[in-house]
Amino acid sequence: MDKKRNILVREMMALIDKANALQSEIDDAYSSAYIALQKANITLGFCKDIAESVPEEKNLKLKYRSVMGVELPEVTLEGDQSLKLHYGLNVSNCALDEAYSRFHKVKILTAQLAEIENSVYRLANAIKKSQKRANALENIIIPRFNDQIKYISESLEEKEREDFTRLKVIKRSANKDN
Repeated sequence: MDKKRNILVREMMALIDKANALQSEIDDAYSSAYIALQKANITLGFCKDIAESVPEEKNLKLKYRSVMGVELPEVTLEGDQSLKLHYGLNVSNCALDEAYSRFHKVKILTAQLAEIENSVYRLANAIKKSQKRANALENIIIPRFNDQIKYISESLEEKEREDFTRLKVIKRSANKDN
C-alpha cells in the first residue's frame, strides 16, 4: 500500500507541476484572445453572426490509461487541428482572424488542462483511499492478526504441554505395569 501511495503521489506531483505551467500559459492565451476579440468587435461591430458560423467542436475524444489501478483520462482533439476559417473573408478582417487563431490555441490548451486537472483529482482520491487502507492495515488489521497469532500460539503451546503431560502419565503407568 505504501508503494502504491508513493507512486500515485509522485505521478500527481508531476501532473501538478504540468498543470501550474499550463495554467499560466492558458491565462496568457485567454487574455490575449479576449483582447484580440475586443479589437475585432471594435473594427467589425458585434461579431455574433460570424461567431455562429463556427461549428461546434466534435473531435474531442476521451481514452483512459491506468496508473496503479487508477483510470486517468487522456483527452485528445482528433482530426485535422489546423486552423480553418469557417466564415467568409468578405465579412471579416485580420483582427477577427487573429482572435479566431488565439481562441483556437485556447481550445487546445483547455483540453490539455482538463485532462491534467481531472487526472490530479482522480489521483488525489486514489491516494486518499490508499492512505485509509494503509492506516487500517497498520492500526487495525495487522494488530488484530498479531493478537490472533498470539492466541493460537498460546493455545497450541498449552495443548502441547497437555499432550506432553499425558504422555508422561502414560509412560509412568506403562512402567508400573512392567
